[in-house]
Amino acid sequence: MKKLIYKFGGMFASLALMVTALNVNVTCAWLVHQPKLPKGADKLRRF
Repeated sequence: MKKLIYKFGGMFASLALMVTALNVNVTCAWLVHQPKLPKGADKLRRF
């Protein structure tokens, strides 16, 4: 199990970074359900 975690850990970390960057730049269609962002996520804003 440890080998699997080490093998795919970098991929999961980069996927999480990409999802967070996408989430920072997109507004939720349901205005009442805008999820809280993690600290430092506003550094990933494009504008």
